[in-house]
Amino acid sequence: MKIVVLLKQTFDTEEKIVVTPEGVDERDAKFVINPYDEYALEEAIRQRELLGGQVIAVSCGPERSQEALRTALAIGADEAIRLESDGLPDDSYAVAAALAAVIEPLAPDLLFAGLFAVDSGAGSVALQVAERLHLPHASSAVKVTIVSAGELASLPAAEALNAPAGLSAERYAVVERDVEGDTETVSIPLPALITAQQGLNEPRYPSLPGIMKAKRKPLRTITARELFGSGAAADENMANRTVRTQLLPPPPRAAGKILPGTPAEQAASLISLLQTEAKLL
Repeated sequence: MKIVVLLKQTFDTEEKIVVTPEGVDERDAKFVINPYDEYALEEAIRQRELLGGQVIAVSCGPERSQEALRTALAIGADEAIRLESDGLPDDSYAVAAALAAVIEPLAPDLLFAGLFAVDSGAGSVALQVAERLHLPHASSAVKVTIVSAGELASLPAAEALNAPAGLSAERYAVVERDVEGDTETVSIPLPALITAQQGLNEPRYPSLPGIMKAKRKPLRTITARELFGSGAAADENMANRTVRTQLLPPPPRAAGKILPGTPAEQAASLISLLQTEAKLL
């Protein structure tokens, strides 16, 4: 099995984010692997331990994102690739196009990614990559089992696994996915993309031997120009589809109010405030 994991380096979730007129102030900020991508990496390593093969971590980001990839190598990935974000617009379409161009020649059997990135709250890049590579996908996975076609047919209630009609493959991923508080089980033929939800596993920490081994594992950098050149293909794939015109912090929270009087008087005051100040009624 060749397994590719999409990783993003994000702010530590404990960081206090400072927004300036120029954007988010990154000075002195601590960066980590996006927490949902940690679940994806852990699952990729577990599947390799069961089925053999290799795990390749791929990230799009500036030079500092190499730290996240080195951490992935220390945890257990076999190889890492950084797509240089300099020159790419901050646009999911362009990022997905470049990542798909990096991944396609790798011909992976399975792709893992986090459900979404905690810094932007967006989760469309991995799905766009799957679309560009013509791969089926299952999102929000809380359990993943790789089976052969024969094993799939012998599973209890196999007809209820929502396998795509008319498709045949040597191996399938049986995915239990979170659907708003409940679960749904689907099967998709490999190669495929699966996005990881919290609860899929418990990510491991890098060990000291793993950290030492990571220094000798390959980590290469690719630029968008290497992928697309400078012609019409570059213009098409690296063009902005969306533009962020402004970034503002949330307004300061106003001080709370204590309403005096009896319960009836408090209720009347509350209704008045909702009508006159909050404009909700």
